Amino acid sequence: MRALGPIDQLFLWLERRQQPMHVGGLMLFDIPEDAEPSSFVHEVAEKMRQITPPVRPFNQHLQGMFWAEDDEFDLEHHFRHIALPEPGRIRELLAYVSQQHSALLDRAKPLWECHLIEGIEGNRFALYFKVHHSMVDGVAGMRIAQQMLADSPDEKTDTPLWAVKRRKRSAKEESNNPISVFANVMNTLRDQISTIPTVSRELAKAIRSSYHHDPEYVSVFQAPRSILNQRVSGSRRFAAQSYDLNRIKAISKTTGSTINDVVLAMCAGALRTYMMELNALPEKPLIAMVPVSLRRDDSEGGNQISMLLANLATHLPDAADRLEVIRRTMQNSKDRLRRMSQAEIMNYSAMIYSISGANLITGIAPKWQACNLVISNVPGPQEPKYWHGAKLSGLYPVSIVLDGMALNITMTSYVDTLEFGLIACRKALPSMQRLLTYLEDSLMELERVANLA
Repeated sequence: MRALGPIDQLFLWLERRQQPMHVGGLMLFDIPEDAEPSSFVHEVAEKMRQITPPVRPFNQHLQGMFWAEDDEFDLEHHFRHIALPEPGRIRELLAYVSQQHSALLDRAKPLWECHLIEGIEGNRFALYFKVHHSMVDGVAGMRIAQQMLADSPDEKTDTPLWAVKRRKRSAKEESNNPISVFANVMNTLRDQISTIPTVSRELAKAIRSSYHHDPEYVSVFQAPRSILNQRVSGSRRFAAQSYDLNRIKAISKTTGSTINDVVLAMCAGALRTYMMELNALPEKPLIAMVPVSLRRDDSEGGNQISMLLANLATHLPDAADRLEVIRRTMQNSKDRLRRMSQAEIMNYSAMIYSISGANLITGIAPKWQACNLVISNVPGPQEPKYWHGAKLSGLYPVSIVLDGMALNITMTSYVDTLEFGLIACRKALPSMQRLLTYLEDSLMELERVANLA
C-alpha cells in the first residue's frame, strides 16, 4: 500500500460532477503503408486485450487514504475499441474526446481508461488515454507514454500503457509494516519542519513585494474577473493544433526570452483577440498559473509540481511589451524557486496557494481567484516514435477545467512541433476553437516583433 501525498489528496477533494480531475492525452498514428487498413487496428485491439494484469500505478485503486492493488481488476471496464462515424474527420475525433473527457472515472476501480479509435481519415487511428491526476502528474504521464513507444517502425512494441514496466520499488516503498509506515511518516514530518526557516523568509519577501507593488512580483490577489472565471458545467470542448517549434525557438533566440516566455506571449495575444471579439477583455492583465515540475528522479507515481504565476499583460496592445512583461515576471518567480530546495518549494507553494485551494474546495469566495487560467508545457519526445509499426504523427495533451477557470491550455513538444491541447467548458466559452487561429496570428505578430516575418 502507498499513502496518497497532500497534492494527490487535493485532486481527489476537488473533484465534483462538473469538475472531473483527470488528465489525458490523444495520440494520432499513421497506419503503416504495408498494413491492411481494414484489419490493422482490430489486430492491435486484440493484442491489447491479451496483456494483463496491469502494472503499478494502473493496478491500484483507492482504499481510504492509500493506494492498494485491485484484486478484482477487469480490463473490459478500462479499455474501449470504437470506430468514428463517417467521414471520420478530426472534427469527429475531437468531439469524441470532448465527450469522453467530460465523464467521471469510477472511484471503485483503478482511475484510468484507454480508448483505441479507428476510422480516422487519412489512413490513421488514435489512442485516447485518461488517468486521474491523483495518480500521476503531466511529466510522469508523458514519461510512461514515451516508454510505451519505439524509436523505429521495426522495433517490437506491443505493450499498452497499463503494462509498461518501470523501476522496481524498494522494500521500503512496498512495505506495509506499521513500524515502517510510522518511520516514513516521522521522516516526512522531520523534513517538513526543516523547511520552516527558508519558507518563512521567502513568504516575508513575497509579502513585502506585494505591499510595495513590485511590478516584477505577481501575487495571488491580482487576477481580474473575466469571462474565463465562471462556474463551469460538466460539458467540455477539446481543440488541438500543431505549431512549428522552430518558429518559436527563433523568436526566443532573437528576443532573449525562453521558449516558455514566447509560448505564454502567444497565448496572451490569442486570449486578447478572443476576449476583445466578445467585448469581454478586462482592463487589468490576465494572470496565468504555470505548473513547474519538481521531479528529479525516474519515478512515475504521484505529483511533484509547484506553480508560478505569470502576468500575461493582456491589457497592452503591443506584442513586444507583452513579451517583456512576461519575461520579467517569470524570471522573478524562477529566481525565487532557485533559492529553495524541493521540499521548501512544495511547502512554500502550499502556503501561497492554500487560500486559493480552500476557495476551490469550498467556494467561500466565488468572486475571487488566484489566476484566470492554467497554461502548462510538458516536454515530449525529441525523435519520431512508433507503436505497432505505426508512426506517431500527433501527441496532444488533454487537461483539467476548474470551477472558476473555464479554460486550460496545455502543450507538449514532439520532434519539431509544439502540440497544443485546449480544453474548456463548452457552455462558458463560445466557439473556443477560434483560439487556435488566434494562436497562429499571435505567433506571426511575435515574428514581426523579432523581425523574422
